[in-house]
Amino acid sequence: MSQKLKLAVSQSRTLSTLQETLESLASTTREAASQGVDLILFPEAYLGGYPRTCGFGATVGSRSDEGREQFLQYFKTCPDLGDIPAGAGDDWVDRKLPVAKGEEYRGDGTREYLERVAKETGVFVVTGLVEKCGGSLYCAVVYVCPRLGCIGKRRKVMPTGSERLVWAQGSPSTLRAVTTKIKGVKLTMAAAICWENMMPLLRYSLYSQNVNLWLAPTADARDSWWPLVRTIGNEGRCFVLSAISCVKRKHLPAWINDPKQSGSSNTANSVVSPSRSPRSGRRRSTLTVQEEKHELVLPANGDPKTAAGSAIATDADIAAEAKPYLASSSGSGEEFVCRGGSCIIGPMGNTIREPLWEVEDGRLLISECDFEDCERGRLDLDVAGSYSRNDAFKLTVEGLDINPPP
Repeated sequence: MSQKLKLAVSQSRTLSTLQETLESLASTTREAASQGVDLILFPEAYLGGYPRTCGFGATVGSRSDEGREQFLQYFKTCPDLGDIPAGAGDDWVDRKLPVAKGEEYRGDGTREYLERVAKETGVFVVTGLVEKCGGSLYCAVVYVCPRLGCIGKRRKVMPTGSERLVWAQGSPSTLRAVTTKIKGVKLTMAAAICWENMMPLLRYSLYSQNVNLWLAPTADARDSWWPLVRTIGNEGRCFVLSAISCVKRKHLPAWINDPKQSGSSNTANSVVSPSRSPRSGRRRSTLTVQEEKHELVLPANGDPKTAAGSAIATDADIAAEAKPYLASSSGSGEEFVCRGGSCIIGPMGNTIREPLWEVEDGRLLISECDFEDCERGRLDLDVAGSYSRNDAFKLTVEGLDINPPP
């Protein structure tokens, strides 16, 4: 029997509301189904959104009222899947948690919507989302089977950098891989979210579970991401799907693009240096240009005087001198705040679909993948099995069984 499946990643961006984003997910999944796709991955934080560029009015030791208002607006856009803060695990999957009187289900219906999409299209859906639970937000991934509905969910164990301000830590116990069969092909899949892929012990905890499909939703558009996921494919002898949103500045949420939307001032997220000198005190070898909220300090072509021949540049001189430098930063919102980079990697670290740069709006990368290639690759490398020297090296993870699942 063939062990081939058609896999897809969607380079989709979050839309203005949760409902719009869900409808876009449904449309993209239907398009994938029309092309014979068996499983599709959407980016990190796709539902709820990745709050790129937002500082939430926070500095070390201080938070502002404007930042709290921005957090409120963000909180409102995130889905509620009906889980509990500690994470109910199998009880959540099996719908054993109590439901409020008069309600049909827990949460806001997002889980049920995703299950309908998977069932109606026949496509196994994996999506990143920001899950609100109690008063906290968790960056998460949910696995949605066309036959069984949600068969697993996990939360990011270590938010990266400033993400820690707005996202809580998830439990390592949710790193348990999930298994399913699609067209007779047994999949053992697990998700490592964004920079979790840079955590060597976390990677090993997934390798130990004999994962053959590695899901890497991310917000990292750096050049270093591609070699990282190639390393994972090579180390784990598994297929790797990596999905990331591609976003222009104009498509960031209104409460980020226009602080007035959340009641904050125009300087709520700006940094003002106490040592900044007035324009009249600038060195003659530089020009200062005000571009939106930022000052650009530009070289004056080595001339101790400006083109006008005065020691201090006039506004007209500054504008003329700065024009070539500002051609790519007109403030139109067309610049990319995230360039994308979704890709598909094979189990020898080979690139099957190269990173997709600067393409928005649900572009699909699709590949037919032969899962026997994973076993072929184990001839010479099985990092959690014959190659591991598990008589000498051992890993334990609190609350997680890292043996291969049934």
